[in-house]
Amino acid sequence: MDGYLLKPNPADPRLTERVSGVDHEGRRVDTSVVVERPLTLYLNGQEIVTMMTICDFPDYLAVGYLLNQNMLRPDDDITAIDYDDDIETVVVRTKRKTDFEKKLKKKTLTSGCAQGTAFGDVMERFEAIALDADAVLRTSWLYALTKKINTTDSLYLAAGAIHGCVLCEEDRPLLYMEDVGRHNAIDKIAGYMFLERIAPKGKLFYTTGRLTSEMVIKTVQMEIPILMSRSGFTAWGVALARQANLTLIGRAKGKRFVALAGEQRIVYDADLGAAWEEPRRVQRKASLDDDAA
Repeated sequence: MDGYLLKPNPADPRLTERVSGVDHEGRRVDTSVVVERPLTLYLNGQEIVTMMTICDFPDYLAVGYLLNQNMLRPDDDITAIDYDDDIETVVVRTKRKTDFEKKLKKKTLTSGCAQGTAFGDVMERFEAIALDADAVLRTSWLYALTKKINTTDSLYLAAGAIHGCVLCEEDRPLLYMEDVGRHNAIDKIAGYMFLERIAPKGKLFYTTGRLTSEMVIKTVQMEIPILMSRSGFTAWGVALARQANLTLIGRAKGKRFVALAGEQRIVYDADLGAAWEEPRRVQRKASLDDDAA
């Protein structure tokens, strides 16, 4: 597994399908496309949301979504997670009685990345979190991570039209999740960390997508102090990162990167002359996908 606890499986026949079309010269071509499915989430007896997902890890996605929407508490006891593929439903059951009837309006989440957060009290928790001020990011770790992650077999390389999020420790990628929306990918990691009791201390977070307010909020809620991306920033994402003292690094491709928040955690220990440069094909594909996201 190359050190990964879990990573993409592009060979899974449920996740892609072949579709015929024509190319720029009018020739017939077959190409792989990602398959997205609806998944309806229940918390105990309450219907919460229907979201579009590749549905490879519905249990982790369900728990992570509930955590990042403050519908589950860190000390909640989950008694069961029931997934039914036939009716595209996942039910999370807890010992604590929950009732979001008054707050909740039924909401369908598309694969568009601007999902947003369901409740205003998400920001209350965000503002109360103190990230580890002693955490560091060595540039040698960053360069090793970008090389390992961008050369890992993935749905992104096989079919595109997908986002990836990776939980890391020093120069080691641990957990790699993909989905049609980056919010789903990060929720899967949050769910895995909760269910497998993985602590945030010493962890770093990498995403292939834009560094938006939502990505910053969810990373802070997971208490991970460093967020990196090959893509760019939004102004609100930067403002929130500075407010939370989150280290925010974008445009990380080869030896290049830009830090717009929390730069005091960066330790410049790498030999730039020996840093890995992405193959031009990977850079071009990533640029096109980032522009279309």
